Amino acid sequence: MTTSHQPQDRYKAVWLIFFVLGLGTLLPWNFFMTATQYFTNRLDLSQNVSSVTDKSSKDAEALPAPTMPSPERSSLSAVFNNVMTLCAMLPLLLFTCLNSFLHRRIPQTVRILGSLVAILLVFLITAILVKVEVDALTFFTITMVKIVLINSFGAVLQASLFGLAGVLPANYTTPIMSGQGLAGFFTSVAMICAIASGSKLSESAFGYFITACAVVVLAIVCYLALPRLEFYRYYLQLNLEGPSDQETKLDLISKGEEPRRGREESGVPAPSSPPTSKDHSIKAILKSIAVLAFSVCFIFTVTIGLFPAVTAEVESSLAGTSAWKSYYFLPVACFLNFNVFDWLGRSLTAVCMWPGKDSRWLPVLVVSRIVFIPLLLLCNVRQHYYLPSVFTHDAWFIIFMAAFAFSNGYLASLCMCFGPKKVKPAEAETAGNIMSFFLCLGLALGAVLSFLLRALV
Repeated sequence: MTTSHQPQDRYKAVWLIFFVLGLGTLLPWNFFMTATQYFTNRLDLSQNVSSVTDKSSKDAEALPAPTMPSPERSSLSAVFNNVMTLCAMLPLLLFTCLNSFLHRRIPQTVRILGSLVAILLVFLITAILVKVEVDALTFFTITMVKIVLINSFGAVLQASLFGLAGVLPANYTTPIMSGQGLAGFFTSVAMICAIASGSKLSESAFGYFITACAVVVLAIVCYLALPRLEFYRYYLQLNLEGPSDQETKLDLISKGEEPRRGREESGVPAPSSPPTSKDHSIKAILKSIAVLAFSVCFIFTVTIGLFPAVTAEVESSLAGTSAWKSYYFLPVACFLNFNVFDWLGRSLTAVCMWPGKDSRWLPVLVVSRIVFIPLLLLCNVRQHYYLPSVFTHDAWFIIFMAAFAFSNGYLASLCMCFGPKKVKPAEAETAGNIMSFFLCLGLALGAVLSFLLRALV
């Protein structure tokens, strides 16, 4: 089959759709985490009565810096972040694992579209609750249930998208990674704008949740438009059919007819719904992508082990109580800096994919990121117990964070792009799901490692 038969991605429409889907995967959860100050504020005993509907002066206070603790914290507020991490990581890992095994039994349409609709409903409820006053225990319970739901459906959505991108050319995993990187940048900018504008906590949170709803709706519209694009249909059918059927498929596409669907539902094609003629062994696929799978797991273990558990504890070395030191240092030097360079690293794989999928340099570069552990631990972290502050100047921290973030985005994106291309086309979706599982495993291991690294400082 010659390349002249292959349709082109006109106007980069499929690429842009996957970018929006990547954005819709992480932006809602990022906004949820950005609003953590709002959740803890409502749980504080001193804020219970005046939360949301009360127009007291406390609610009108400007959004404080993320590192500034609220006075007179309640027991629920004190454990909020720990319980939130638990309720986020466990469902994320569990449902990503389940999706790796069950994605062939549940149509892709149900997994992706159903997850987007579920996340949209959760955020609509969250936005409504900003205006509704409830007692602290009920609010805490509802919030944790929402966190479980968001991460459960988010895990299925992310794994399914990586699996779907696996049937397309290698660089079509890049827009998903880039979209996820932009989600972090977007939320960092929103946080800084909220601090600068002096917005109320409830108003900022409501804006976050409504924006998240709008992005999810946009992602739903984009996904529904995907099967109308010839480029997408071509690679979808190429994945479903054997080589002997490819010419027949090309004839159907050239005539403008809908390709043969087999057991697929009418409407949005579901590449995972019809089983292939061979039972592709997950063990065999894992063996083929083992180096890349463990590489992406190692990348995120190191990243989450340091960011934000250690990096968010670094303080500016400038003397006095300037606005930079009190309010803007961490949002800019830590969070915005990380998200900008992480996004740049993820996006670079659209034009450069070095080293190659079989190169030994890739795992070497991945393992070399361990150097960032001592570099960041020796920065100006507050309350040092065992390690000295060697790199005290703000510039050192900003440079280390930029390199740390860029290497995370670039190397992780490379691994996720190459994983599905290490196996046969019919096994690409399963490989994409397995890669997504190891990505989430890295996040979970990183969360555990963060406690150890923070204790070493």
